[in-house]
Parts: sequence; C-alpha cells; structure tokens
Amino acid sequence: MAERESIALSIVTGFLGAGKTTLLNRLLKDPALTDTAVIVNEFGEIAIDHFLVETAGDGVIELGGGCLCCTVRGELADTLMAVTERPQRPRRVVLETTGLADPAPVLQALAAHPVLSVLYRPEAIIAAVDAVNGASTLDTYEEARRQAALADRIVITKAELAPDGPEPLRARLAELNGEAEILDSRDSAPLTAAKLLRPGFAAGSRTPLTPSFSEAHHHHHASHFSSVCLVHDGALPLLAVENFLDLVTTQQGEQILRIKGLVETDDDPDHPVLIQGAQRLLHAPERLSRWPDNAPRGTRLVVIGQHLDVEYIRRIFAAFAGQAAVDTPDRKALEENPLAIAAFRPLP
Repeated sequence: MAERESIALSIVTGFLGAGKTTLLNRLLKDPALTDTAVIVNEFGEIAIDHFLVETAGDGVIELGGGCLCCTVRGELADTLMAVTERPQRPRRVVLETTGLADPAPVLQALAAHPVLSVLYRPEAIIAAVDAVNGASTLDTYEEARRQAALADRIVITKAELAPDGPEPLRARLAELNGEAEILDSRDSAPLTAAKLLRPGFAAGSRTPLTPSFSEAHHHHHASHFSSVCLVHDGALPLLAVENFLDLVTTQQGEQILRIKGLVETDDDPDHPVLIQGAQRLLHAPERLSRWPDNAPRGTRLVVIGQHLDVEYIRRIFAAFAGQAAVDTPDRKALEENPLAIAAFRPLP
C-alpha cells in the first residue's frame, strides 16, 4: 500500500482581539482549503470562537479550557491523532491559537512526537496584529512579541480604525521580525492559501527553532491572565447588554483585554448579536443571520484580562440581566449608619 501524504499544519496566531477568527474566515473562503480541518483553542471556561468559524468541512474542533502551549498540549496531540484516523483524512489542518499562546512550544511538541512528526508537516505561521492596539500590546506583552517574531506572514488588521494608519506599526513589526512578509488586511488582493500558507519558518525554510528559544516559554501567563464567563439563559434587551459593556469597560478598562460573546435579544431571539471588543475598543454589535450550529441559546459573554475584579463584573452583569441578588451593605454604609450597633460594626 502506498504511503499516505503527510498533512500540512498551519497556525493562525495573534494577541487577544487581534482578529484571528475574522482572518481565518477570510482564508477559508479560498476553494483550495475545502479539504481542511480547523482546530480552535480558546482561553476560558466558555468557548465562543469555534461557533464563529465558517467552514464547509467536518465542522470545527474546539480545544477549550486553557492555552494550548501550556495546559492542553496533550489534548492537542490526541486531537491531531484523531484527525489522521478519519475515513476522509484532510489534506491540511489550520490551528487557531488562543490569544495568549506561544507557537514555539506547539511546534516543538509536534517535532518531538514520534508519530505526529511523521503524520504532519509544519507549513506556516500567520500572525494577526491589530493596528489600533498593536504597538501598545507589543510594548506590554511578551506573548504578543513572540507571536509576531515567529510568524512567516503578519497581517495587520483594523488599519481603517487606526488614526495614523498601519505604517508606524509596520515599521515596528519589521524591526521585530525582518524576515516576515507584512500584509494589510485591506489589500484588494484576496488573502489566499497560496499567499498566506506557503511553507515558511515552521517548515524549516528559515532558521529552525532552537531549544533555548522554546525553553524561554515559562507558562507564566496563566498566573496573571484570567477570564470570567457570564451566562444568562433567556433573551435580554440589547440596550441592557450595551449599558453593561459601557460600565464595565469604563470601570475595568485598564484590566480588560478581550470581550466576546453571543447575545439572544428579546426583540429578535432567532438572530443572535455578536459582541466583540479588544482592550478599550468595543465594536458595534453585529446581528448574525442565524444561530451558529450547536450554539446554545441565551447570552454567553467571556471577559479576559489581567487582575480582573471578577466578582464586580459578575455582580454588574447580574444586575443588568435582572438576576436576583442578595443586597449586602458595603463597609462605608455600615460605618456611617447612625443606628448601627457598635458591636456589629466591622473591625478596622
């Protein structure tokens, strides 16, 4: 029996809110990717992005519950093995990472696996970088710098929203990764597989990953990034959700890196509203033509950030969603109450 050809593996990466899923959807419109399996990794307890990937293949495989370069690497290996055992094995796998993932350990794990290293051939790494928040994100987060530094192609997204356009960011990215091709998502030429997925760094056409570079990944982001998942079973007024988002981004804006979710609205429950935000940029709510396949009804929002006041966010969401809550006076109210019994006042 003739040997089966190995499966091409490409990685779509980029920081939280950079536009990875939008980029992936554009890429999947290419007929050349019809025979492609898509794996989506998400950070947080509730997965949203895999519902939003548009593919005509065998659906989208979700890897949730953690960052694939840390906690779910074993699950990724199992998933990749399962893909090879399908009766109709795909010619290509595209992996969309969580916004906090470092692609280097993923490629190292693949190269070190005695079976997967034969069944798969790394093809390309594509990084999405947001023109609005990209420069500050690169300044602040090591994860973002590593994603851009490892990419074969970097796609600048949301350039139309950047006051100074994409050129300052393009110059910064060229300094960080002089070998990557830097593209603008507004380019009139379609973002095709031939353009984005031709073999590059991941396939070994550039300097290979060295052990020291891979070992520099310390899995530290699990300690200072967190997520809060907000669920309401049933429809909500869209205005209530918008008011919640305005308040929470005003109060927690410095800590919030990403907001995303689907909302069932009381005025049109059969057409969900997509909520998207990155740092202080909240996009206009987008009404979808239908509920994504297998997506649960109701409202599900995920907030990802640093040092989030999780209980505050949950409490404010519950209030706007009309959920019952116990009224608990704060310390100041107790101390200033003239009728309070001294013995019941909180200790200093």
